[in-house]
Amino acid sequence: MIRKVWPLVVAAVALGIDAYVLAGVLPSIADSLTTTAAMVGLGVAAFTAAYAVAGPLLSGRLTRHSTARALLIALGVFNLGNLITTVAPGIEVFLASRVVAGVGAGVLTAVATATAAATVADHERGRAMSLVTFGLSTGTVAGVPVGMIIGQSAGWRWTMALVVLIGVVSMAALAFRAKTLPRLDAAAGGSAFTVLRSSRTCVGVVAAFLLGVASLGLYTYLLPMAEDRGLAGLGFALVWAWGIGGVTGSALIGKPLDHYGPKPMLVGLPALLALSFAAVWLSSSPIVWLIAAAAWGAAGWASVPTLQQALTADRPGQAMPIIAFQMAAMYLGSAVGAALGGALLTAGTAPASLVAWALVPTGLAVALTAWIAARTVARRNTEPATVPACEPVG
Repeated sequence: MIRKVWPLVVAAVALGIDAYVLAGVLPSIADSLTTTAAMVGLGVAAFTAAYAVAGPLLSGRLTRHSTARALLIALGVFNLGNLITTVAPGIEVFLASRVVAGVGAGVLTAVATATAAATVADHERGRAMSLVTFGLSTGTVAGVPVGMIIGQSAGWRWTMALVVLIGVVSMAALAFRAKTLPRLDAAAGGSAFTVLRSSRTCVGVVAAFLLGVASLGLYTYLLPMAEDRGLAGLGFALVWAWGIGGVTGSALIGKPLDHYGPKPMLVGLPALLALSFAAVWLSSSPIVWLIAAAAWGAAGWASVPTLQQALTADRPGQAMPIIAFQMAAMYLGSAVGAALGGALLTAGTAPASLVAWALVPTGLAVALTAWIAARTVARRNTEPATVPACEPVG
């Protein structure tokens, strides 16, 4: 199966790196462009906002005639934005380039995940979607340390050049495989917003947002949290534990999804995330923190394809817009979580106490995913395999 979807996985790696790589080289970018770190940080917000808007609005339109063309256009826009970032002479061009890259990334994530699911047999859909998430998590995990290493040795522009290079390799691979890519049913559909007529989809999008707030948003403050608990020397190991957990979780979740369905994991993974947060909150043991960080990364990233499978298994023709809204919500949640964490720290909250606040959105996510699991069971028991394009609210 990996032979069928590997170009999509490579594209996802480039996306994952690009989403977080700026964090590792932010000070050097600020010095190079003669601006402040806060202004450069707006580039992350610009990327996230463009990502969230472009995925739901543009993915369906681009795939109306050809899936391969949509993927190549999205990758082309993504690569163009990163290339402009690489050569940006000032902060204005830099910020504009992050919007361009975000537009390409938002469309690419939705189309690539839906294409991966449509490329394989129904009993392999979970593994196919988890492989794309594996690419995203691998890129995210590698983004900050690789960006820091290259940025320190050769400069931040070479860090961005690496992202462009990976994106170009992915474009070449997709062009080579263009004739083998399936046509997506959603390409002929109407507005992407019709999928939000489904209460299950709406609840899933909100759950994705809450998981983004809790998991990715809190990850921004992992190092300050460790330092506050007297574990500053453990910071690098915690980052890698979180990363290894994320890559492992997204790599291994596919087979259980295909074999057992998403129901057990829908509640189990957010619950595991909550347990890892509770362990970090209640303990200062280095071993507990390392194990909790690994579980945190695994649960957070494995939840992505689990939710995708739960929301799209009986509606493969609507997979692309559903995934577009889900991923947009997740990345928006990440940005909101980071902003809320910063606001709490400014208000005087101790860094280590942020994890207690993160339990609130995590608990809400557990409740919402439990509701989705219950609805999924009811549908399996009462509905045929083929369902209407748009289900009623309720």
